[in-house]
This record gives sequence, C-alpha cells and structure tokens, in this order.
Amino acid sequence: MERPLRAARAATYVYFVLCGTLMGAWVVHIPAVEARVGIGHAALGGLLVLLGLGAFAGMRAAGPLTDRLGARTAVPASGVLCAASLVLPGLAPNPWTLAVALLVFGFANGCLDVSMNAHAVHVEQAYGRPVMSGFHATFSVGGVLAAGAAAAAAATGLGPATTLALLGALGLATSLLAARALLPGTAPSTADASPAADAPPADAGTAVPGGDVRRRIRVLAVLALMVMLAEGAANDWSALHLKDVLGTPASTAAFAYGTFAAAMTTGRLLADRVATRYGPAAVLRHGALTAALGITIAALTPWVWAAFLGWALFGLGLSGCVPQLFSAAGHADPATAGANVSRVAGLGYLGMLAGPAVIGWLTHLTALNHAFLLLTLLCAATAATAGVLRTAPAPLAEAPARAGSPH
Repeated sequence: MERPLRAARAATYVYFVLCGTLMGAWVVHIPAVEARVGIGHAALGGLLVLLGLGAFAGMRAAGPLTDRLGARTAVPASGVLCAASLVLPGLAPNPWTLAVALLVFGFANGCLDVSMNAHAVHVEQAYGRPVMSGFHATFSVGGVLAAGAAAAAAATGLGPATTLALLGALGLATSLLAARALLPGTAPSTADASPAADAPPADAGTAVPGGDVRRRIRVLAVLALMVMLAEGAANDWSALHLKDVLGTPASTAAFAYGTFAAAMTTGRLLADRVATRYGPAAVLRHGALTAALGITIAALTPWVWAAFLGWALFGLGLSGCVPQLFSAAGHADPATAGANVSRVAGLGYLGMLAGPAVIGWLTHLTALNHAFLLLTLLCAATAATAGVLRTAPAPLAEAPARAGSPH
C-alpha cells in the first residue's frame, strides 16, 4: 500500500500546484483584462467581489459533494471545471460578461480548493503524521509558475485570451492525468485506525462526539476567519505600508510583500516537521504569537530594515496556522471531512476578502501602521484559543508501519 499512498500524495501536490497556477494566471492578467473590457479600478473592485462570492459558493457546495462522491471524482471534476473556466475572463467583451465569467471561475476555484483540501486530509489520515502544510506550500509554487508563463507568453506576443486558453488546456489535461492516483473513497475512520507510531505526542486526542464536532468546527472556522483576515491584509497593505508610512521608493516597498510571501512559503515547507514533533496546537499557538510579534514590529518601527523583519516574522508565523486548522477540521470526522473543511475554509476565505477592506476602513480613524495593531489582537486571540487543537483527533494511520512512509 506504500506505493499507492505515495502516488496519492504526489497527486495532491499536483492539484495544489494546479490551483495556484490557475488562480495566479488570472491575477497576472487582471490589468490586461481590465483594459480590454474598458473599466476603471472601482468597477474592477466590484467585479472581484463577485469572484470571491463565487468561490465561497463553490466551497460550500463542494464539501458535501466530495463526501458523497469521493475525492477521486470531486477533485478532478473540480480541476477540469476550473481549468476550462479560466479562459472566460479573457474572452469577456464587456463588464456584464466579465461578471458572469468571474462568478463561474470563482465557483470552480472554490470547488477545487475545498475538494483538494479534503483529499489532503485523507492522505494525512493515511500517513499518520502531519503533511498538510507541505501541500499549502506548493500552492504558492503555482503562482510563481503562472507569473513565469505569463511573462513568456507576453514576450512571444500572445494575447491574454490565448495565454489563458493554453494554460487552461494544460490544466485540464493535468487534472485528468493525476486523477487515477487519488485515494478511492475516504480515509479510515478513527474508530478503526490505530495510532501512528510518530503521531504528535502532545496533541493526540480521541474520537469526538457529534455535538462536540459541530462546536469545534465553529471554533475552527472563527480562528480561520481571524488568521486569513490577517493574511489578506498583508497581501494588499504591506507594500503600501513601506511606501506611505516609511517613505520608501515603490521598488523597495514591493519587497515587503515579497518578504512576507517568501517567509510564509518557507514556513509551510517546515511546518509539517514541527507539527510532527510538537503537535498542531503548538504550531498554531507559537505561530500566531510569532505573527503578533512580527506585525507589531512592522506597525511601530521607524526603520525600514526592522519593517522587513516584521513582515518576515508575520509571514513565518501565519504560515502553519491555516493548514493546521484545515487539517483539524477534516480529522474531526473523516466521514464528513469535505463538509467540515468547506465550513472552515469558507469563513476563512471571507476573512481574507474582508481583511484589506477592514484595514482600509480603519485608516479613516487612525494611521495605517496603527491599524495593523488590530492584526496583533487577532493573532494573540488565535494563540490563546489554540488549545482547541489539543482535543482534536490526531492523524491516524491504518497501520503503524505506514507512519514511516518516506516523503
């Protein structure tokens, strides 16, 4: 069974890269699509809300469907839909058709996001040790691939619609080819599985009654909302912070987000090993505290080098938080992993969408850097609530030997 499990893990990496690539392909073509349709920044902002609403609807729909149909059906179907709909924004001739295109693409992306995370939970359940953060790290790799592909296409004179169509076709083929390696059905139930030999010792819980599962999912969803709101704020305001508050040139300010993103990717590559040794609650608690320290430094320092340090600590601290929350949601009841992940991911995604707007609203009341102290409070509250992961079931394997499967 080792070889099929390793193949399923590799296929999960493929779908995370695919999701990041497809979303990244849209993001890097936003200016070209905006010019083609002939709209301004304000109208574009409203249309991007539709993308988020479509993604939220897709997340809520995909969870129960993944539990019912199985990841081997839901994940590739979502991947095909997402890849096929990528070209739609590039073909839209006016704002109305672009609105429909973004709703469809957002819905498909939300379906892929939740279904692949649900399958990742089953892979982690079978491995018997944390592997979720590594999957999330490869999502960022997809964004880098999309940027490179867009640059290469522009250099050869390809238009946005052609580039999006080619990337969509490649994504469609990739989704279908990787489907056979996915795990059939769902992960083994906690009642039938034996604890893995190297499961996190501090946080190995027991099976959770149904009422407790629902209550825990609500807590995890609120934590995801707070963590992803902080992440969304960093995405949109980090560069502006250095430019407007510290007075750096735009070329220097751009490195603020780059520092944050690089630290987050690095942290996610390391978080699984830390969670294996110390447990997911420790990753969430110390990660959130590190993020709180980082954003406080960035908010209060007058020195550019210290601001870069703050944004790096913020990204490093947040890096392992979301994967632990998604993993805990899926493991709370493996039979309904998709539905539980969709609830946590959906509310978290709303937080990511709201983050930039919340900080923007606060700038009417206080300076931008002081508005960041709200993120300090959210991260501190997350750290204080991290103990909820101690009572969640740890990833379980069908057999202790599986826990030693190589990477």
